Amino acid sequence: MKVINLHQDEQTTIRMAIEQNRFAQQQIYAKFSPKMLSVCRQYIKDLQQAEDVMLTSFMKVFTNLKKFEHKGSFEGWIRRIMINECVSFIRVQKQVKFIEEETFFEERHNDIESKFSVDDIQFLIDGLPDGYRMIFNLYAIEGYKHQEIAVMLGINEGTSKSQLSHARKLLQEQITKLKNYDSGTE
Repeated sequence: MKVINLHQDEQTTIRMAIEQNRFAQQQIYAKFSPKMLSVCRQYIKDLQQAEDVMLTSFMKVFTNLKKFEHKGSFEGWIRRIMINECVSFIRVQKQVKFIEEETFFEERHNDIESKFSVDDIQFLIDGLPDGYRMIFNLYAIEGYKHQEIAVMLGINEGTSKSQLSHARKLLQEQITKLKNYDSGTE
């Protein structure tokens, strides 16, 4: 009988997964799939499609595991693969078009009040047009810079800034409507 240590370190698990050890691959999947489904869900409204993209992304993770250089976090490496797959999926499925607009307004917004649940906020983000939502997620949630987003999506940096500005404005309008609705003024 073979005893497998359930509390092995990440590098050992990665090494075993590279060697096609299914248990190690399952450990990686079990550890990271809930977070990665959440990442995919930020970009893709439909849960089943988000799950499909996540599964495809994990196949890429396991196929390219040898390329992970142990520089930076393993979770960050997986997350980047997930984001790239989401962007590719959206491009193929919807062929998102970005309005080339160089004008944008850098506005300061207050943090969303804590009375809104995560589901409320996700609902508002889901309501954004695809291009706005993608750039909002890449910039505000993932922390990419406009220059990186422009390269990733094949658009101008100004377009990225403009799309973010419009997304913020739409979200702020929706938050104001929700606040007014909750307070009974609308």
